[in-house]
Amino acid sequence: MTAGAGLAAPYLGNARAAATKELKVQSLWTENTIGYRTFRDWCAGVEELTGGEVRLLPFPGGTIAEIFDMMDATAAGVLDAMHWVPHYTAITGVMPAGAFLTSFPMGLPHPHQWDMLFDSYGATELARELYARHGLHFVGHVHHDMNLIHSNKPIHSLDDFNGLNLRMPGGLIADCFKAVGARTVALAGSEVRPALASGAIDAADFTGPAMNYDLGFAEVSKYIIMGPVSTPCLHQPVDLTIIVFNQAVWNALSDATQALLTELVRAFSHEHFTAHQQANIAAWADFEAAGVVVTRLSEEDVERFRRIALPLWFEWAQKDRDSARLFKLHLDVMLNPAVAYLTPDDLRGFSLE
Repeated sequence: MTAGAGLAAPYLGNARAAATKELKVQSLWTENTIGYRTFRDWCAGVEELTGGEVRLLPFPGGTIAEIFDMMDATAAGVLDAMHWVPHYTAITGVMPAGAFLTSFPMGLPHPHQWDMLFDSYGATELARELYARHGLHFVGHVHHDMNLIHSNKPIHSLDDFNGLNLRMPGGLIADCFKAVGARTVALAGSEVRPALASGAIDAADFTGPAMNYDLGFAEVSKYIIMGPVSTPCLHQPVDLTIIVFNQAVWNALSDATQALLTELVRAFSHEHFTAHQQANIAAWADFEAAGVVVTRLSEEDVERFRRIALPLWFEWAQKDRDSARLFKLHLDVMLNPAVAYLTPDDLRGFSLE
């Protein structure tokens, strides 16, 4: 039983569905990782919690659709739903606003601030509007971790990225590293470890400690590059995933089941995040035992990267009206006195049209 079991109580008394709907749901995570195991376990609890109306059939990343094709596959009904990452829509140009639906350089640094963005400032409703245009229903966001940079070259400052062959997911994130001289390349997750092992790239952004250790990054990289203790991750401090359904599949569910699945995705976010954080405890020790060294950038690097990132935020926000609308929500959260991540002085000279 998942942590969302208590949410199901109002619905368990309903008559069981005449015919259980079996829905194919693919994760971005591959097998034998903490991410996929957590996703699989969450799927296993959904049938009971929906009173038998829905059975989620989980598939690891790449088994039905390649990661860059998952949105198209879900819209076409090849997949009924997906556990995915939204910034790929920005990279391909399908939805530039996707750059602001998950973590970006020097963006909101804490998970609860992203919960504020989605749940209090309206980003969930805006995301649903954007995905609906593609025949999809955005159910909700799912936390997991910060992203790490693994490298086979020691990096102690932003200057050390100059000339580095660096895997980044593209878009706004890659643009920030290009601005410090890195040669960035976009690779699917399954290609990152082989590229590090072969020397095709010098360094790579990927997920957090437990996921990366599961995937064998300790065997193909010598260093983990992080920010100073005040800012452990500069480029993707809160990397979000999402649950999205084919719109027709979603519409065929009962209102009660739609409401319950929405709450179960909220519960999945908690389960997904805490499973990763628990697994990270051992992973950090495992990386150390394998001889992988953590190197840290300086406070001066943080301030310099912030000066680089901020104008690029606005450049990406001007790509279309939806990007501007979504980015405006970020600015509202950052300027909230309880968040205090930006001041009006930080924004002097910038405009959002």
